[in-house]
Amino acid sequence: MCKNTVQFQKGLSLSDFLKNYGTEEQCFDALFKLRWPGGFECDRCGCKEYCRLKRSKLFQCNRCRSHISITSRTIFHSTKLPLNKWFLATYLMTQGKNGISQLELSRQIGVSINTAAMLYHKLAQTMLERDASKPLSGNIEIDDAYWGGRKKGKRGRGSPNKTPFVAAIEKTKDGKPNRIKLQVVSGFRKVELEMWARSHLTGEASVLSDGLACFTGIKNAGYGHSSIVVGNSKDAKKTVAFKWVNIILGNLKTALVGTFHKLSNKHLPRHLATFQYRFNRRYRLKDMIPRLAYMAVRTPPMPARLLKLAENHW
Repeated sequence: MCKNTVQFQKGLSLSDFLKNYGTEEQCFDALFKLRWPGGFECDRCGCKEYCRLKRSKLFQCNRCRSHISITSRTIFHSTKLPLNKWFLATYLMTQGKNGISQLELSRQIGVSINTAAMLYHKLAQTMLERDASKPLSGNIEIDDAYWGGRKKGKRGRGSPNKTPFVAAIEKTKDGKPNRIKLQVVSGFRKVELEMWARSHLTGEASVLSDGLACFTGIKNAGYGHSSIVVGNSKDAKKTVAFKWVNIILGNLKTALVGTFHKLSNKHLPRHLATFQYRFNRRYRLKDMIPRLAYMAVRTPPMPARLLKLAENHW
């Protein structure tokens, strides 16, 4: 595949986006088809016959008379924002290689910074949950990585100022990157990597890591594992053996630093999830809007208190 295939993709232009999702009614119809591909079905009784209450935009089941909103029981649950703003936020978060900050998102869609933050984190949560269900397989490069501000005190591994995360790259048969996993962990210990492997790898996975002792936890979990002992980041063996994971980590940190002036460690899992989501679908830019919206209507409601609760469990 040509090395410029990703960079020179047409993607979905803003004019094409507005043509398909520019009005509230277009977004409503698109969401209806994504939520009920086979036609309306009542959440309570399963009846497929309904009428639409146009004044309130609710659907009424002809059997049980329940009123059902197009956004109920989805990530959009109880939203007061127009759907076209949700779709525009989806567009802005998926089409740019480096993503978009919450402040810029608020400017682009014309909402307050708090509203933009809620939009961002709900859509990011949808991305996170979607890729969490897709384990890696085949040949995989893995490395330990850290994110955090520069503060006084201990540096590097074990620093209380840094958040550790696992970076793993699934490669194709010809050695090119296929999909990635970026997962925050509580620390680099064998038991932590064993748990990570059980959640994010399939039985046929074969993992290559450096000599860090914690990575033997992958073998303890029953997966193939081999290691190469390397020196510092400039070691030639590390440069060759872990070429792709190093490139991905470099691109990730450049994207985060360039997009966010300040990035809270407690939000890091979702920021990693947005980068991961875009990378794993980089050859299907035009499909990102309907694909993410499809998952959004299948993601349970996530009010602010649950978003904060999820952060405390990472």
